Amino acid sequence: MRIAPEILDTPDDVGRAAAVQIADAIELAHAVGRTFILGCPTGRSPVPTYEQLAVIVAERDLDLSRVVIALMDEYVEQGEDGFHPVDPALAHSCVGFGRRDIVDRLNAVARPGHRIPERNLWYPDPQAPDGDYDRTLEEAGGIDIFLLASGASDGHVALNPVGAAADTVTRVVALGEETRRDNLGTFPTLGSIDAAPRYGVTVGIRTIRELSRSVIMVVTGEHKQTTVARLAAADAYEPEWPATILSECASARFLVDRSAAAQPQTAL
Repeated sequence: MRIAPEILDTPDDVGRAAAVQIADAIELAHAVGRTFILGCPTGRSPVPTYEQLAVIVAERDLDLSRVVIALMDEYVEQGEDGFHPVDPALAHSCVGFGRRDIVDRLNAVARPGHRIPERNLWYPDPQAPDGDYDRTLEEAGGIDIFLLASGASDGHVALNPVGAAADTVTRVVALGEETRRDNLGTFPTLGSIDAAPRYGVTVGIRTIRELSRSVIMVVTGEHKQTTVARLAAADAYEPEWPATILSECASARFLVDRSAAAQPQTAL
């Protein structure tokens, strides 16, 4: 099913719209004493959402003590005994991003007793069997809202490479060259393509489609115009542009700014 984009003026407007939906859902879950699981990407695209969510946490005095932050992926390195997550202190570590830019950001504005517990930052283990993270998420009741972002050059979602099958679960994958080049823009400290990670552990296409009650795709910036066009035209999942899984997700919402939609800014 095609998902029409909702076009907003700026990245902050996109972030605010996504954050309001997330905050409303957190409040509803808290009211009935239920854990709320937020599926989270890292990188540049979701940052305005996390910034705006922190503003709303402070505005509403939200209780986050039952919130779980479920990360989508992590970069890994190959050793003699298998794959290991990169050092979380590195700028490109997804786990490090999750701690600094999501959990710590939200906890900084939440009252004591209302903060996200350290144990509620979840992420996939590259040494676990394929699908192990999916079973954990499923046993927890699934992901309430999965925030999604799409690669600009190849449409990767999480770290799913071009050609990812529709039935893939959480697993270790080799990263495509375009994904690795995108990482140079997101993490300038890498310096060169040779330093960009070659492998990652990622939720699968099936994980996103089957374990999410709702999803929000956020796309901002002029460099994402091809992304908006591809996603808006998709009737079903297209392995050559993995982010098109949006078209098969329940309660899907597609938020873009005017730059990404190739529309001029509205007059003041």
